[in-house]
Amino acid sequence: MIQKGTATRGSDLLPEPTLRRLPWYLAYLSTLKNRHEAYISTTRLAEALSVDPSQIAKDLSFLGIRGKTRIGYEVTALENTLRDFLGFDRCHNAIMAGAGSLGAALMADSGLEHYGLNIVAGIDSNPAIAGRSICGVPVYDPGQLDSLVKSLDIKIGIIAVPVEAAQEVADALVAAGVKALWNFTPTRIRVSGEVVVANTSIYSHLAVMYNRLANIL
Repeated sequence: MIQKGTATRGSDLLPEPTLRRLPWYLAYLSTLKNRHEAYISTTRLAEALSVDPSQIAKDLSFLGIRGKTRIGYEVTALENTLRDFLGFDRCHNAIMAGAGSLGAALMADSGLEHYGLNIVAGIDSNPAIAGRSICGVPVYDPGQLDSLVKSLDIKIGIIAVPVEAAQEVADALVAAGVKALWNFTPTRIRVSGEVVVANTSIYSHLAVMYNRLANIL
């Protein structure tokens, strides 16, 4: 869940449900582009993604995008527009706070770079981890956080530390100048000022999956 929201090119904030659907559209459009398909109708897009056609039209209208009658949307143009709007074609420098198993896995995920996330450094209080490199990304002692954020122009902090340290780490990242936090811990951190927080709780998704699974077994 994104607590603050993401701004459109105008002065309004795009509804969060719409923001969550746009990457679905982009992924499907990329598949069509690889198949060299030139156009896609709202109906076909809706069938492929199980989204109401009117909802797709409304979502894209927030971006000022409208399809052509009886033709639909030009695949390449729509894909480029969505990728640009979502910021996936721009580089966003990030620092990984916590380079344990989860943090290391994220640092090793080169696929994130295709979506504009460039993890340029990590910090970890474990002396066995600090001073090492993970997939070419150097890991530093937390005491170097302030200088790293400034020298590497870091705007995003990714939090994958033990839950009891999450708030303290978030406070340190914000104090160092980070403007957005991607929180992987199962706790809601509190921030002040103009800082965006996106919570991604693996455990919450597991709870939903286990509950639904129990109801069909």
